[in-house]
Amino acid sequence: MYPYFKKKFIIPVAAAGMLFVGTSFKEDFFEIAKQIEIFTTLFKAVNTNYVDETNPGDLMDKAIKSMLASLDPYTVYFNEQDVVNFKINNTGEYTGIGALISRKKDRLIVREPYKNYPADKAGLKAGDEIIQIGDILIADFKDDASSLLKGTKNTKINIKYLRQGKPFTTVLVLDEVDIKSVPFYGKIDDKTGYIVLAHFSRKASNEVKEALEKLKADGAKQIVLDLRGNPGGLLNEAIDICNLFVPKNEVIVTTKSRIEKHNNTYKTQKEPVDTEIPLAILVNGRSASASEIVSGALQDLDRAVILGSRSFGKGLVQRSVDLTYGTQLKVTISRYYTPSGRCIQALDYAHKDKNGVAQKTDAKNYNAFKTRKGRTVYDGGGVLPDIELEEAKTSAIANALIKNDGVFDYATSYYYKNPNLGDKIPTITDADYTAFKQYLKTNKITFDTETEVALKNTLAAAKNEKIDETIAPEYQQLLAALEKSETTLLDKNQKEIKNMLQEELIKRYQYQEGLYQFYIKNNSEIKRAVSVLNNQTEYKTILKM
Repeated sequence: MYPYFKKKFIIPVAAAGMLFVGTSFKEDFFEIAKQIEIFTTLFKAVNTNYVDETNPGDLMDKAIKSMLASLDPYTVYFNEQDVVNFKINNTGEYTGIGALISRKKDRLIVREPYKNYPADKAGLKAGDEIIQIGDILIADFKDDASSLLKGTKNTKINIKYLRQGKPFTTVLVLDEVDIKSVPFYGKIDDKTGYIVLAHFSRKASNEVKEALEKLKADGAKQIVLDLRGNPGGLLNEAIDICNLFVPKNEVIVTTKSRIEKHNNTYKTQKEPVDTEIPLAILVNGRSASASEIVSGALQDLDRAVILGSRSFGKGLVQRSVDLTYGTQLKVTISRYYTPSGRCIQALDYAHKDKNGVAQKTDAKNYNAFKTRKGRTVYDGGGVLPDIELEEAKTSAIANALIKNDGVFDYATSYYYKNPNLGDKIPTITDADYTAFKQYLKTNKITFDTETEVALKNTLAAAKNEKIDETIAPEYQQLLAALEKSETTLLDKNQKEIKNMLQEELIKRYQYQEGLYQFYIKNNSEIKRAVSVLNNQTEYKTILKM
């Protein structure tokens, strides 16, 4: 058939391509129109006929978000209130109470009050449980309760909260809150500057530039840039931060999409601050997205030594699309590639297992690339540091303690038992650690590891099938063995968990600034970074200078 096609239909290549796209578009268009019509009639039928009264807004919100959840976790729908929160995250500015807050069942938990902002001035502490805002009980308010703590400047809000189970009241006076992308910078020693970059908002590059210039003016001859725990943010800010250390017109990142207009090459546009100053960058498993662009690009360009543990592995790019009625869609449009050509995306959302879970790229399938000076780097699983540090990795038991608030809740208890430490650095003794393990047991804080969840699900299934009594002895035996293994893991990872406890406690007594002051004197990862910078032979050998 193909030779016949060549003889009878001579079509220019470009025209053939256009015909293919046009046909594909038409097929997609009619399929999309068909599915929209089906959904519209279904939505009307449900809201008209369902036995109980429905909330169309809630139904649609859940339907949209559930649909997008089948793609990847970064393609998300924002309703009107979500849009406000999204803008806050990108600008770093809002009017509110100045505290990190999370919801837990029928309460809002104060995770961290920021120094000298409204929550702090009103006397709120980490661990406080807000149960009522104005006349509204949090237990009765099913929407985003944090929205009740936003408003115009100087608005007064009465709240009720629990502290260690006892009720208290206070008045919050809303004020402008400016969340710094660089919450801390300073000197580690006479010649080493230290900059913490917490996220990439619209002020990130300006704040890093200001910190860098002030540190250089203060005598810094080398820099440690801390990206640990930085979840990312704006792409252009990542490029501008790289631009501080590399020349103008340098390729930092390339994006590739199935839609040609989304393919872009991003280069530095400005004159740099310093292309020679020795630079060490710290990353860990929670350094993602824009953090990986900065660390990956500067690694590929042989401009910085990367230390820590493998980064998160988010190589996907999103853009925001404005929808009707003040709503918004953030949709994954492309993958990004570092200067060497590698994409560091760790999870393959196009190929999920039977449970709908995206699979990690197998290490044996990683592809090798070369940095500018010929060093070998790999794609597929985040940015692998030039120097891997064991202490930068988080164990499974430590992750469980973060997820189940074991460390957070114990720190709250400890704080109120030891209220007068002041500026003294809290230390976790062996006795404290024993008390911590007992606290977990007494308060029945579960670890919810994969094994533990699977075991609980097995018992639930057995109850449904009315065979739980039959397997009860074996279940208890397995549960006891699991608890024993968790106790073993708590002992095995004691040093790591003690550090987590100490860091959480430092924030309770001395805020974030106190934690960073502690870091520059005591943190082993920072010490290793300084050691590399001080040893110029090692530094230059790593970078093949």
